[in-house]
Amino acid sequence: MTRIVRNTTALATALLIAISLLSALPATSQAAGWKYTMVAFSNTSDRVMDVYESGDATDFTLLQKSAYRPPTGRLRDPSIFRSAAGEYYITYTTANGANIGFARSSDRVHWTKIADYPVPFCCFLLPGTGDGHASVPGLGSTGDLLKSVPSLSPFTTKAWAPEWFVEGGRVSVILSLSTGGGFVPYVMTAIDSSFRLWSPPVPLAGIGADHIDTTVVKVGSTYHAFTKNETKKFVQHAVASSLTGPYRFITPGNWGSFVEGPAVAKLPDGGWRLFLDAYTTGKYLYSDSHDGLSTWSPVKELPGLSGHVRHIGIMREAS
Repeated sequence: MTRIVRNTTALATALLIAISLLSALPATSQAAGWKYTMVAFSNTSDRVMDVYESGDATDFTLLQKSAYRPPTGRLRDPSIFRSAAGEYYITYTTANGANIGFARSSDRVHWTKIADYPVPFCCFLLPGTGDGHASVPGLGSTGDLLKSVPSLSPFTTKAWAPEWFVEGGRVSVILSLSTGGGFVPYVMTAIDSSFRLWSPPVPLAGIGADHIDTTVVKVGSTYHAFTKNETKKFVQHAVASSLTGPYRFITPGNWGSFVEGPAVAKLPDGGWRLFLDAYTTGKYLYSDSHDGLSTWSPVKELPGLSGHVRHIGIMREAS
């Protein structure tokens, strides 16, 4: 009986020691199991893409400097995702008319260009592609009027800031289109797995003209769009029950003005993080939400990356 008591006591002591050791582990160990990949162009060049990685979405290290340079043109506003087949893909702004770029990689370090995709003449008779600042004889400045009437041109002159949106087996790109006036967010869906064929662009209803850098995440049954108001230079938050809307604007976080390039990632603890490019100060900021994107923490500066990265794309996957 004494031996049983001693063995039981020894076992209990061992368990207490194990529990105390686990609780003493540093907080960063909680991030184990996730890998975050960040792609960005830099302050020094918009013709190459740098790749960073992190285990907690806060402390990033450089994985590869100048990982990808397209054969011609620029590489701005890259967005990244990993396909079901295991390959990584980026899409980016070429700044070459209405073309967006695509490239792929098996290791996030070595990239091969797929193609530049010419966005079709999408905007004829679709509302919201005017900039809202033109003048009409006899009416003066039209203000918001042109945001609700069709574009008069069938030509898409700019296609910028493409962002992947993946839901189930459907892969889409949200991009900002202009026919010479303000930008409007649209979505195209891939028709083939090579990402060379796409559906016609469809507007995200309810967001309207003079909005750029739109990115969307889905939480539960709600689609959350984060978009830069180009007129007032701040990031807005809109919600909808479907990807194409209609969206309605809700109260955003206190993210300040002169910020752009919103990117969103789920944190290891289940919360969400919004990354923002404070482009006039050279700082990169972030703000967190732990209540389903309802309220947000005050912005903080992302350590180590301010002054180096511009308009990032970010992706989380199991490590």
